[in-house]
Amino acid sequence: MTLRLAACSCGQLTARVTAEPVRVSVCHCLACQRRTGGPFAQQARFPREQVEVAGESTTYVRVGDEGTRAHFHFCPRCGVTVWYAPEAFPDFLVIPVGVFAEPGFPAPTVSVYESRKHPWVVMPAGAEHYD
Repeated sequence: MTLRLAACSCGQLTARVTAEPVRVSVCHCLACQRRTGGPFAQQARFPREQVEVAGESTTYVRVGDEGTRAHFHFCPRCGVTVWYAPEAFPDFLVIPVGVFAEPGFPAPTVSVYESRKHPWVVMPAGAEHYD
């Protein structure tokens, strides 16, 4: 059985996952760039029933370009987003790849909002590309 632990910087908020991701993607939208402080966000989608969250979180709800909402859960102490719940996919939770602190994590297979991608960012071979 796969077991991965995602955690915020102070370790107070965690997500324990007992499955391989069903999708690993990169988003280049401006909202994700602002949210992460980086040129893109990388996240992994997991079946909700295979993710156990623990700790106290503060929630920020963001409305996307298509009008769907996502509930971002971040640590009220250190501010790190550990997971989010997209209303468009109620059976899944999404976890930013960086909070696993696992250099061997699977590479992204999907890249979205590429019209806003920084020109020096190169996606893995074989990844699906969407504007």
